[in-house]
Amino acid sequence: MTEPPAVARPRRTRADKQRNRAHILEVAEQFFAEQGVSASLDAIAKRAGIGPGTLYRHFPTREALLAALLEARDEELVARRDAIVREENDSARALEQWLEALDIWVSAFDGLPDPLRDALTEGTSPLAMTCQGFVTTTEQFLAAAQRDGRAQPWVRGRELFLSVLATAWVRGAALADESSARSMRAVLRSGWALPG
Repeated sequence: MTEPPAVARPRRTRADKQRNRAHILEVAEQFFAEQGVSASLDAIAKRAGIGPGTLYRHFPTREALLAALLEARDEELVARRDAIVREENDSARALEQWLEALDIWVSAFDGLPDPLRDALTEGTSPLAMTCQGFVTTTEQFLAAAQRDGRAQPWVRGRELFLSVLATAWVRGAALADESSARSMRAVLRSGWALPG
């Protein structure tokens, strides 16, 4: 007597995996908005109603999860960049508007400047490519302002990107008040030393 053929369990479809991924991202975005980027990934999995293993299969590291969350915001930032290029003829003002757009992007979640800063030094971080792309864009805006004599020739795009991260970090610092980030942006833009 032959055994009846085993009934194959239906495999999860690609659509199920995409729904799970989208659900994890939705929950993680809410969780990071409430708790900051250092929040427990296991707690995110619990809130999403999944096991930690499922979360880690989709996003093996915190940086991978952050990179996926920031991807949609990247599109908004790229759209803002394109609008600045189209609409702003003053190269210094265009650079300033780009830095303001970057500031909004890096302020998406409390604590985000730290993993972004780390990504600049760790070429293996999933956030590294995103950061490098925005450093390159910053360099392009800066180069135009330098050509027009509107920015110091010794300034580099990397430092301007880091200054945006620093300003976002200051906003969340214990000693900061409502004017701290605005004051720091002004100091970075014009310097603190008076002539003479």
